[in-house]
Amino acid sequence: MDGVRNRVRVLIVDDDPMVRRGVRLLVEGEAVEVVGEAGDGEEAVRRAAELAPDVVVMDLRMPGTDGVAATERIRSRPGAPPVLVLTTLDSDRSLVRALRAGASGFLLKDAPPDELVDAITAVHERRTSLSDAAARRLVRIAVGEDDGRRRAARERVALLSDREREVAVAVSRGLSNTEIAEALFMSVSNVKAVIGRVMSKLDAPNRVLVANTVRDARLDEG
Repeated sequence: MDGVRNRVRVLIVDDDPMVRRGVRLLVEGEAVEVVGEAGDGEEAVRRAAELAPDVVVMDLRMPGTDGVAATERIRSRPGAPPVLVLTTLDSDRSLVRALRAGASGFLLKDAPPDELVDAITAVHERRTSLSDAAARRLVRIAVGEDDGRRRAARERVALLSDREREVAVAVSRGLSNTEIAEALFMSVSNVKAVIGRVMSKLDAPNRVLVANTVRDARLDEG
C-alpha cells in the first residue's frame, strides 16, 4: 500500500486520445499513477483543480486554450503542481514560452519511456528537467543575449540579500534543495523559503529562469 500511495499522481494533457493512451501506457507503473486526462487546455485547467495531481504532463499545440496558456493558468494558483511539457514543437520560441509560463520541464515526444518517467519524477521533486536539445538551446539563447538583458538581470539580482544570492547561485549550478541545505548549512525548509523569495524578487516562476537570470547577470562567476 505504501508504494501505491507514494506513486507520483499525473494528469496527462493532449488533444490526441491515442497520444494520451500511449503516454499512460509508457509511464504508469510502480513510480507513476495516471489520475486523469484532458483533451485541451481549458479542460486541463479544470481537471488540475479537481484532481490536484502531483505533476501535469502538458502538450503545447492544442485547439482553443493551448498548452502555454493552460500552463500559465495552472501555475498561477496556490499550491499548483509542476508542469512537464511533452511536445513535438522543437523550437527556441516554444521552449522559452513554455518556461516563461511556469513549466518546470521540457521534453520531446520521441523521448524514451525511462527518460519520461525520470522527468516526471524530477519535476515532482521540484527539480528542473530538460531534454539535451532544450538545454543546448537555453545555453545558445543565454550566450546570444545582448548587454541590455545582462543589465536587466543585474538590476534584478541586486534586489537579493547575500543569503538569497548564495542560494540563487546554488540553484543555477543545479543543486537540489537538500544539497543546497548541506552546502550552506541551512535547513531544507529554510532553503525552500529562500528560493520562494528569490523567485519573487527575480520574477522567475521556476528554477530554470532563476538560473538563467543568475547566468545573465554573471552572478555565478563571482
